[in-house]
Amino acid sequence: MASEIQRLHRYRAVWISDVHLGTRGCNAELLLDFLDTVDTERLYLVGDIVDGWRLKRSWYWPESHSAVMHAILRKARHGTRVIYVPGNHDEVARAYLDVALGSIEIRDPAVHTSADGRRFLVLHGDQFDGVVTCARWLALLGDWAYDTVLRTNIVFNAVRRRLGLGYWSLANFLKGRAKTAMQYICDFEAAVAEEGRRQKVDGVICGHIHHASLRQIDGITYANDGDWVESCTALVEHPDGQLAIVDWTVPQPAAQPDPGPEPERAAA
Repeated sequence: MASEIQRLHRYRAVWISDVHLGTRGCNAELLLDFLDTVDTERLYLVGDIVDGWRLKRSWYWPESHSAVMHAILRKARHGTRVIYVPGNHDEVARAYLDVALGSIEIRDPAVHTSADGRRFLVLHGDQFDGVVTCARWLALLGDWAYDTVLRTNIVFNAVRRRLGLGYWSLANFLKGRAKTAMQYICDFEAAVAEEGRRQKVDGVICGHIHHASLRQIDGITYANDGDWVESCTALVEHPDGQLAIVDWTVPQPAAQPDPGPEPERAAA
């Protein structure tokens, strides 16, 4: 047990979003590895954890997806404060705002105060997506096209694994080559940062667009934790309050054992 404790990466807070449980594109095994390797005081689930849109069309729920849910509930039972901020794909949970379902709190938005005193608004971000808010039918069409890309990505990465190669995201590659997509991302980030300024907070943490980012926009910290279908990323807060993006598709440095309290020094 001691060796298991020592290998944990310890954080003050962790944010994950856009897991899309219930879809074939969900990288549940990678997320399970992440959850089993981190210890955190607070775990924020920033929307689209379960893909209700897809499950309404066809049922897909392998054992690994149940294992992700069990891992989250296990953390809650062992003292991690779990805050669930619903997204558009799991919008049914918005009917239960400010309610605790067992040991999980539902908030929209949530406010997080970092160790260094900064206040962050935590929301999924779909309210800043004009396609979702103004043309739901177009969003559903885009969801179908996106699913097609993800299915292609699954086959492609199965071949890469057989060749001994690591994970690679076709969707991220296509978005990086599309000027329209990049402009959409920039517009989204600017709108989210402006909401942070309006709410008089130091920063905003969100998900929704499947594009991890951590940067300053006109004095507001914009943080997007990414997703677990393309990039497999999370946002973490270190004990000193510093934020960082963790990419779970690349090898991680070995976790350092907890050094414990410093020994008392004799007075001179």
